[in-house]
Amino acid sequence: MKFDMGSTTLSDLGKGTEGASTDLGTLIRQLIAAADPLEGKFNGAGKAAFDTFKLHADEITAALNGSLQSILGGQSGMDTAFGSGDQEQESNAHQNMSGANFDAARFSGR
Repeated sequence: MKFDMGSTTLSDLGKGTEGASTDLGTLIRQLIAAADPLEGKFNGAGKAAFDTFKLHADEITAALNGSLQSILGGQSGMDTAFGSGDQEQESNAHQNMSGANFDAARFSGR
């Protein structure tokens, strides 16, 4: 199995996630505003669920944003780990190459 990822993939993903966090609260408020004309036009469990959603919109937004922040923290940690691993691999390769005897591996007819 081959795993190939660019050096900026996780940081780019983190930037996208950070932007989504800002958009999420706006989208929830737009959803509530868009549903306002329906208020009073339905009853029962649907009305109760929507009223509860409206009442707790700030809590819901905060909870979702908290979850996104946790995802963002995980992405940042993975980015750091991949970067460190890449640097360590390069360092190990250079260290091993400096101790290698490349002349002994030549197959020339002297």
